[in-house]
Amino acid sequence: GWLFPLAWTLLYGLMGISAARIWKTPPSRMRSLGLNLFIAQLVVNFFWSPIFFNLQAFGLAFFWLLLLWGLVIWMILTFRKADALSAKLQIPYLLWLTFAAYLNLGVWYLNR
Repeated sequence: GWLFPLAWTLLYGLMGISAARIWKTPPSRMRSLGLNLFIAQLVVNFFWSPIFFNLQAFGLAFFWLLLLWGLVIWMILTFRKADALSAKLQIPYLLWLTFAAYLNLGVWYLNR
């Protein structure tokens, strides 16, 4: 039970530092796109928990997580064009989402 709050605290800290670094770069198309992707993935991330835990729609939650995973990859690739370190700071988040997708898929499979 203690791992998830600790992991998310660390991940959100890295995500915040990464987004702040992008915010501080000179205005550009990549900066705007990167920040918009950051916001979009936060919104998608927010809705995963209600889909998985409240609705217990494990299949939908898995595909929702794949959408989130794609947005985060796109965000990382965009961040890399504006600030390489900002992109690297998002890698633990992507790895955590990959682990979450594995767990989500297992729950879906076991509860079908």
